[in-house]
Amino acid sequence: MRFLTALLAIWTGFSASVAAEIGVPTPNAIGTREAVTPVMESVTDFHTLVMYIISAIVILVMALLLFVIIRFNRRANPVPSKNSHNTLIEIVWTAVPVLLLVVIAIPSFRLLYMQDVVPEADLTIKATGYQWYWGYEYADLDIGEFYANMIPDEEIDADAGQYRLLSTDYPLVVPVDATVRLNVTAADVIHAWAMPNFGVKIDAIPGRLNETWFRVEQPGVYFGQCSEVCGLRHAYMPIEIHAVPQDVFDDWAVLTAEDVDAGRTMIAEYQAGVRATRMASR
Repeated sequence: MRFLTALLAIWTGFSASVAAEIGVPTPNAIGTREAVTPVMESVTDFHTLVMYIISAIVILVMALLLFVIIRFNRRANPVPSKNSHNTLIEIVWTAVPVLLLVVIAIPSFRLLYMQDVVPEADLTIKATGYQWYWGYEYADLDIGEFYANMIPDEEIDADAGQYRLLSTDYPLVVPVDATVRLNVTAADVIHAWAMPNFGVKIDAIPGRLNETWFRVEQPGVYFGQCSEVCGLRHAYMPIEIHAVPQDVFDDWAVLTAEDVDAGRTMIAEYQAGVRATRMASR
């Protein structure tokens, strides 16, 4: 996958190093987002496997078509063949696709099992979709539900690491290397909670609680969006997650339990320090 990513970067003139944050969409990029969870790493590996297989199939079919066009056109082959059956060829074109499907199915089932079976969690978060924003509750902490709305264009502060259509006023905060159980539901219509870097996309359905999990292995700020058409402002209910060290998360949790605005200010100041350090190291 690293080779393919590098090759695609050359074709598009894109370098991942220019991205301000790992979780930010980058113009001209091709391929999947950088994997920061075990699930997304498996998704990327499976994507690469299938890409190799379908690329080989396309090349083979194109080669066969060119061969037939050149070898059996009217000029090169004025007397057409009357053969209508070849047992060996029919066995081959039946057996090979079956084997390819088996090769694809095994890692596919393994990935589905990995996504669906939630391991023992260090933290449980409930995400509720509303028209058109997200509400979050920390089941294990004394933090009441708070709501994450998209920051309007006129209030975006690029110097503070905010991005149009992606940043929220109250971002979700999780500790790095912690297994997070995510319970997802909706209060009105069907939504979908999606975070590309995590390999997570799960429907939020009124009256139903869906469950998934993630474990972020790299600190950073990650962005996702509602991925189920849910009405007029479907395109304006983003998801913003800050993955921070455990001690920073603990401090944020204490402050947020007392005052959600104090927690928001604290995490913004922490990320400002991270950005300053990153810029100084360039």
